[in-house]
Amino acid sequence: MEIPYVVTARQDTGLNNGKIGIWLFLASEVMLFGALFATYILLRVGAPTWPHGSSILNVPMATFNTAVLISSSVTMVMAWASVMRRRFAAYRGYMGATVLLGGVFLVVKYFEYSAKFHHELFPRTNTFLAIYFTLTGLHMLHVIGGMVVNAYFWGPGARLYHQNPEWFANRVENCGLFWHFVDLVWIFLFPVLYLL
Repeated sequence: MEIPYVVTARQDTGLNNGKIGIWLFLASEVMLFGALFATYILLRVGAPTWPHGSSILNVPMATFNTAVLISSSVTMVMAWASVMRRRFAAYRGYMGATVLLGGVFLVVKYFEYSAKFHHELFPRTNTFLAIYFTLTGLHMLHVIGGMVVNAYFWGPGARLYHQNPEWFANRVENCGLFWHFVDLVWIFLFPVLYLL
């Protein structure tokens, strides 16, 4: 059975169905994180005093994590470009690097969270830490979700490449859009929580 608009673009939108789906999903994610950022702004503006993130949080670790996620976006682009050029071995290397860099990000966050808990800094400690743990925890769940999907297309899902490279390239591109969104959210989280 032929499923319409899997590879070819729809005439009404100029996009295939997968890309429309991922953009609609990302729109809902923008609303979720947008509401959380708006809540943060309202709580911060309304508070008589507000701690600077740099006085509580580990800025060097977060800076390192920012570099890790930006690097993972580059490897994700390279993975997609490799699929488009029919260079499967290069794709596997870049996609593996993307998953690995996501893992590095999570390990750094583990050490960061562990240090907070060791110093008895919990979400219940103050409003700032409640927001910090909520936003970074939700972001970490998105990183884990992206890593699972990327690992699938690195491993068992990569069989589709040999059956239908064009469908596979579309799926990798859609995974990349989600991964870039996750990175973009961190690029907003980093200055808002750690630097301001």
